[in-house]
Amino acid sequence: MSLAFQCSIALIVALSLFGLPIGHAMIAGSIIYLFMAGQDLSIAAEQLLNGMYTNYVILAVPLFILAAELMNIGSMTERLLKFCDALVGRFRGGLAQVNIVQSIIFAGMSGSAIADAAGTGRMMQAMMTKDGKYPPAFAAALTAASSVIGPIIPPSIPMVLYALVSDASIGFLFLGGVIPGLLLGLSQMGIVAATARRRNFPVEAPVPVRALPGITWRALPVILMPVVLLGGIYGGATTPTEAAAVAAAYALAISVILYRSVSFPDLYRSLAYSARTTATIGMLIAGALVFNYVVTIENIPNALKVLLTSWDLSPLAFLILVNVLLLILGCLLEGTTILLIIVPVLIPTAKALGIDMVHFGVVVVINIMLGLITPPYGLLLFIMKQIAEVPLRDLVRETLP
Repeated sequence: MSLAFQCSIALIVALSLFGLPIGHAMIAGSIIYLFMAGQDLSIAAEQLLNGMYTNYVILAVPLFILAAELMNIGSMTERLLKFCDALVGRFRGGLAQVNIVQSIIFAGMSGSAIADAAGTGRMMQAMMTKDGKYPPAFAAALTAASSVIGPIIPPSIPMVLYALVSDASIGFLFLGGVIPGLLLGLSQMGIVAATARRRNFPVEAPVPVRALPGITWRALPVILMPVVLLGGIYGGATTPTEAAAVAAAYALAISVILYRSVSFPDLYRSLAYSARTTATIGMLIAGALVFNYVVTIENIPNALKVLLTSWDLSPLAFLILVNVLLLILGCLLEGTTILLIIVPVLIPTAKALGIDMVHFGVVVVINIMLGLITPPYGLLLFIMKQIAEVPLRDLVRETLP
């Protein structure tokens, strides 16, 4: 490890500690490395432009963000919640089950855990805590925990970013996330059912059978959205990036034309929010592209591959090691940072051990999503703390199961 690389890392850490966004810090650290190593500084711009403007898959990120935002500001979320309530609301702890089921369905539309929590969190919190039915901390913790299903079930923004750094097929990554996402949702429903019996949560009045067709019909365009997206991808009609455009257009058509629940000022605000969010992620991607060039020049991935393969690790042992590493890093770093900076260093070793890149990607994304509800940095915990106005300590305690 050269002196230039050590100075680069030190500068990135220092700038991050002083509050500079990590993407900007990585670009600054990379430029310092190029200067100290005697390389042309224009390499930084070349890497950034080549990575950002020649990689087709990046286009999916802003489109999925826009689709999720359009669903949140329209009445789509409300109709989805009513449909889920009609399905599972009649059981003990029914509203808690509704929370999980809507996250599973919402996962097939947005691809973002943050969008799920921010979009349905306030509404679910109000429904679950009305008349003291559920403790506020439990309701907030359940919303945070169920939101991690979002990026595991396709479509998934983290899987798009993983495809960017690994060259894995986005279509196969999406397909690989279906069963793990459903299993995670079912396990959460089982835990909620046991908790509801133990803590004697209320049983809601069942929705009359005669009302079910009307509720289903009103929610049908929302329910069909995952079918349209995934059907287009696996039917060969669209690529995953084109499917992201279809998702945004579909959400816009439903919200503006069919439901007429979004005004032009609302549409402007959603476009502005999506642009700001995309710019934030874009700067992080840009910083990662430049810094990954530095890491490659320093031969860090190959050095790590040689080190780990010299330990004679089996693929299973390596995957366990990666699980532990990512869970620990998830306590300290934001998920996108892990995905764009740490994971590319691990990929050569995974390939050397014969681990399928789709399998590895699903494992990585699941661990990163768990980091969203892991203190002290878990972003979903802070979002739900703000929405529910509950102490973080109580929220963390309720999240543990």
